[in-house]
Amino acid sequence: MAIDPMATIGLSALEARERMASGALRAADYMRGCLDRIAAVEGEIQAFEWFDPEFAMRQAEGADAHRKSGRPIGPLHGLPVALKDVIDTRGIPTANGTVLDAGRVPERDAVIVEKLRAAGAIIIGKTVTAELAFMHPGKTRNPVNPAHTPGGSSSGSAAAVAAGMVPLAVGTQTGGSVIRPAAFCGITGFLPSSGSIPRTGVLAQSPTLDRIGVFARSVEDAALLAEVLFGHDDLDKATTPAPHPQLLSVASAEAPVTPQFAFVRTPYWHKATEACQQALQELVEHLGEGCFEAGLPDAFGEAASVRERINRAEMSKCYHRYSRDGGDHLSPRLSEALEKGGKVTAHDYIAALDWPDYLYSGLGAVFQRCDAILTPAAPGPAPKGLESTGDSVFNGIWTLCGTPAITLPLFADEDGMPMGVQLVGPRGGDARLLRTARWLVKHLETDGQGD
Repeated sequence: MAIDPMATIGLSALEARERMASGALRAADYMRGCLDRIAAVEGEIQAFEWFDPEFAMRQAEGADAHRKSGRPIGPLHGLPVALKDVIDTRGIPTANGTVLDAGRVPERDAVIVEKLRAAGAIIIGKTVTAELAFMHPGKTRNPVNPAHTPGGSSSGSAAAVAAGMVPLAVGTQTGGSVIRPAAFCGITGFLPSSGSIPRTGVLAQSPTLDRIGVFARSVEDAALLAEVLFGHDDLDKATTPAPHPQLLSVASAEAPVTPQFAFVRTPYWHKATEACQQALQELVEHLGEGCFEAGLPDAFGEAASVRERINRAEMSKCYHRYSRDGGDHLSPRLSEALEKGGKVTAHDYIAALDWPDYLYSGLGAVFQRCDAILTPAAPGPAPKGLESTGDSVFNGIWTLCGTPAITLPLFADEDGMPMGVQLVGPRGGDARLLRTARWLVKHLETDGQGD
């Protein structure tokens, strides 16, 4: 029986993987569906920086041949994965969102790309990033409404998944570059705990803050991809040897007890739109006794400025060669940030490095009473216009603390633009956070409250 390739793109990543593993679906047919979808919408969305359909098909055909040979297949067998164009890929251009790296072709894969290939994933293309993964927007449009920003800096990765071009994508976050675009585009974005995923071979902007995150259309799909990426790497000192987490099995399991949520407005609640505030408050009311409101210590009011201080200072160092050799080709926004970073004193920078653990210690009392913090993923829906990637004020606080976070596409405003709900867990509690997130999605679906 012939398979309609376009019909396959509606499958979840997990469903597609199981069908390809059993032989019920060829990787080539699944890839053809993705390529047809890309051909149909990429002209408007512009999610990809580099894309070669023939190369993608050859990889898919190779995956089918591998399965037919009887050799073992990996957990991502045949699944196309899009990568933010700050992640090194052997033989494939990686331009980091700047003309200064145009034509750059790495000789080695980033560690996470090695992991993806070993797991059977197909690298389908490189997605658009904001300039050097900072704030100057790329060309990507929001798939829900192209007149609105898709967020940033992982704009292309979020848009590619949201538009149905790929089932899975990888991005990076230093402030809010995974959670915010996922929320704006109406998909699931998962940012694991600091030190969970090795960053060797990924553009370094701020080593204290930089993290790898994933985009998917469900919690389970996000867990599937993230689990493959977790691990230790001697070259990334943020990672440590540890047993490999069972993210997917835990995320897919039923919660042993009803999860408890802590509603945290954060010191930046006043920046949330009325629609966002109302949606969160309605969710809190719906959860009833399963949710309580919790405040944060006063020190969290300084979190945004501390995170910015670390980010700017480290970016000034990491991007020194760009400003030295090609400053005229950098956007005014980036140039200004680099100038500010160069003026941060050693005393202020070193003092700021104590803040992540200091702030995290202030979350202990909250996490003792809940499974996850519930808070906005962004101030509201994606702003109209393409001059900005939006405000990361509801993300940077958790990036600084090193906690895992996930955004769920649970709400929309009156114009149909998505609004995400962000859940935050304790460091190392990634699997439990995913299970709690899945519970919340299923609970709202059952109760008819997730429209």
